[in-house]
Amino acid sequence: MGGEVITLTHGAGGTLMDKLIKTTILPSFSLRKALDGIGLDALDDGASLKLSEYEVIASLDSHTVSPLFFPGGDIGRLAIAGTVNDVAMMGGKPVAILDAIVVEEGFAVDDLKRVIGSMDETAREVPVAIIGGDVKVMQKGNIDQLVIATCGIGLTRRGTIVSDDGARPGDKVILSGTVGDHGIALMAEREGLKFETALESDINPVWDVVEAALKVGGITAMKDPTRGGVASALNEIASKSGVSIWIDEERMPIRDSVRAASEMLGLDPLEVTCEGKAIIVVRKDKAEGVLEAIRRTKNGREAVVVGEVRSDHPRRVLLRTVVGGTRIIQKPVGEPIPRVC
Repeated sequence: MGGEVITLTHGAGGTLMDKLIKTTILPSFSLRKALDGIGLDALDDGASLKLSEYEVIASLDSHTVSPLFFPGGDIGRLAIAGTVNDVAMMGGKPVAILDAIVVEEGFAVDDLKRVIGSMDETAREVPVAIIGGDVKVMQKGNIDQLVIATCGIGLTRRGTIVSDDGARPGDKVILSGTVGDHGIALMAEREGLKFETALESDINPVWDVVEAALKVGGITAMKDPTRGGVASALNEIASKSGVSIWIDEERMPIRDSVRAASEMLGLDPLEVTCEGKAIIVVRKDKAEGVLEAIRRTKNGREAVVVGEVRSDHPRRVLLRTVVGGTRIIQKPVGEPIPRVC
């Protein structure tokens, strides 16, 4: 039988995945919203349910990273941090996680203990409780070692959800730290590349960053730049908000080692996955206060204002280059590094 088939790019967070979701997956479900909360149509980092004076945020993610262990983390840390961050991006305080672990027959018990230990350690950093889960085993060769799916539950006051469509002209764009660290560290590990400066993933739960920002106030949109990197996340905010986002190349925090590895591998750091960063769009009058608050947190010490929101050229992301030019930052077709999260 002929017809289109699924490729790795369909799950890589870019335009091809968008098309799959909007044309194949989304129309297949009839009931896509519950209890007057945020539903599937929003295509945000999670969904919500309105209960009395509170709003419960739920976010689900699955993790298929390869290799399972890499500089700066492993699949266990990724599973907890990634889910915590999705909940946090909607303004919710993470309170609980459920996980499902699918293991390949023959997988070493010691390695499983190592992964679970990382999950527990990362959860305690937040802190967030792991309250339930499931374990399945598949025959050898039917799965690549280990897959973890996690469901995060967060809580916020009713009406205080932060969506990714609220950016407004005049707002400032804050990035909580360097970009491209996770994806480049994984790719260098796979390719056996060595650099004078060690490459490490940036996997971290960033609730401390978000909590500090929310206390100052004025937050209009948030997104964590995972699959498709900063380029994909900024394009989603700009498109959904109906605005343009202008960023300055000279302000973009990129480690020298990441830049060097990206050039060697032919990759754009702006399109590469981060797993411990937040893009926070904030009202201009609150930007300085938010930046100062973020920089006092463990995971936001390298935060910087990288750009601004404007009304011209709506639904575009534009980069002001160091040589004085301007170029459009497109949403990538997909994450250039497969199985990065």
